[in-house]
Amino acid sequence: MVAASLFLMRRVVTFHYTLRDPSGRVLDTSAGGEPVTYLEGAGQVIDGVDEQLRAAVAGEKQRLVVPPAKAYGERDPEQVQQVPRAQLPIDGELHVGDQFQAGEDRFAPVVTVVHIEDDRVTLDANHPLAGVELTFDVEVVAVRRATEAELQHGHAHGGDGAAGCAE
Repeated sequence: MVAASLFLMRRVVTFHYTLRDPSGRVLDTSAGGEPVTYLEGAGQVIDGVDEQLRAAVAGEKQRLVVPPAKAYGERDPEQVQQVPRAQLPIDGELHVGDQFQAGEDRFAPVVTVVHIEDDRVTLDANHPLAGVELTFDVEVVAVRRATEAELQHGHAHGGDGAAGCAE
């Protein structure tokens, strides 16, 4: 019964954010756009943000420092591989820094070209923010109890919970 009670107490949190890397450079922001709305514990935001906003209230401003393990993970050297240029699904010129999906499956990883030498290309399938400590300045816009439909579907249906859902 306790587990069921906790499940029913999950919340939908709406917030604005500015994301910075360790040097303070802004990587992303919702300023001037729509805030992020998510269902707690549903994997819709990185774990470090979800966990640190669990007690947040509307109107609260916080700085969240998220270690790599609670964000995009540590860098995995096995995700860096050298392949023949002819095997890549890209026609035309290729440059260091280019990114593309490694296959036709929509779940195929996005890779980054990190080195090109003759007919060999080194690709990195790590998330670009893997291994990076992230800082989020957040302003919580709204917090409400999740609706039964949101809990069943496993995601927020919008700021007010009334938005339609195809699931």
